[in-house]
Amino acid sequence: MIWIDTHCHLYSEEFNEDRSLALKRALDQDIQRIYLPAIDSETHEAMLHLESDFPEHCFAMMGVHPCSVGDDPTQELDIALNYWNQRDFVAVGEIGIDLYWRKDNLEQQKHAFRTQIQWAVNRNKPFIIHCREAFDEVFSVLHEFDGTPLKGIFHCFTGNAEQAKKAIQFGLFLGIGGVVTYKKAGLAELISTIPLSHLVLETDAPYLPPTPHRGKRNEPSFVLHIAEKVAEVTGAPLSRVASMTTQNALSLFHGGT
Repeated sequence: MIWIDTHCHLYSEEFNEDRSLALKRALDQDIQRIYLPAIDSETHEAMLHLESDFPEHCFAMMGVHPCSVGDDPTQELDIALNYWNQRDFVAVGEIGIDLYWRKDNLEQQKHAFRTQIQWAVNRNKPFIIHCREAFDEVFSVLHEFDGTPLKGIFHCFTGNAEQAKKAIQFGLFLGIGGVVTYKKAGLAELISTIPLSHLVLETDAPYLPPTPHRGKRNEPSFVLHIAEKVAEVTGAPLSRVASMTTQNALSLFHGGT
């Protein structure tokens, strides 16, 4: 079985002491591809360096995280766009709206979000959505693109059934991470009703470690704990979870190859 971690910050400083070992642990578990979402200009080079070191296993995205938008997103957007003008990336991301950390720059976050969706549309690329306490705001921006084919991942999906349906209707996969293993989250019950054809797996490492690693640093090898929970709640064999989620990710990022 081949697995894919569609969202992992393996380039972050939390892995500075054992990054290569963390990658080896993932490869030993047949997690063959790790997709690296960008945050902002402070970490782009670390991300690209990791991709350069392990080009068969690590794949970089490019974008501006909503928590890095600030009062004026112009500079960060210009830097990210300059990277896009220099080379190709597998996706635009991670982008979106986060009203947990900051609410007073909503219009700036929406501007950055719609701008980067347009980059993805122009390049026929997927985009990766970060949404925290902002489902209505995210959907309102997505509706601005009604009639335009969209593709991407609703990263770390933790919404309800109606929100899941909306995300899927927009052409997005649901990114399922460690939260699905949390007993009180309610995500496992929701996922049990959603076909595997709409799901991809992710860790968001070093954040949101799955049970039984809560309270510790997350890492890409923990994809298997997430997969096992998805298999449990959907009733699908683990091999089916592997084949479907891997094919979903490959189709999204590489057209199936």
